[in-house]
Amino acid sequence: MSNKDRNKRSARQARQRERAEREALVVESQSKDKVAKAAKSQSSKAAPSVKVSSANKNTGIVARTKGYFGDVRSEMRRVTWPGRTELTNYSVAVIAMLVVFGVVVWLVDTGVVAGLVGFTNLRNLLP
Repeated sequence: MSNKDRNKRSARQARQRERAEREALVVESQSKDKVAKAAKSQSSKAAPSVKVSSANKNTGIVARTKGYFGDVRSEMRRVTWPGRTELTNYSVAVIAMLVVFGVVVWLVDTGVVAGLVGFTNLRNLLP
């Protein structure tokens, strides 16, 4: 099995896990909503209701950092890296475009300088 096929398969599996997690969260939130509605209907109007949200849970910086690097690791596993020939072709294309744009900028700069010298008659002052 090629590396590209392995990456595709792991990406599909990761998407499937994410879908399952989202569905579990939806089911959990729906059950919480049902419980909250039942509790609200049973409570008296005089008692103020206080919403407790698990989304606002304050996690520590270590947990957030660990989660961030875990996400980075999973994303890097999904990347389809170019092969040697693709990398060579892309590198040659980038270098060629750098040369072309460098020559264009040099020509424009030379033209602007020549126009300024001709316009201001500074030619006599140049050595």
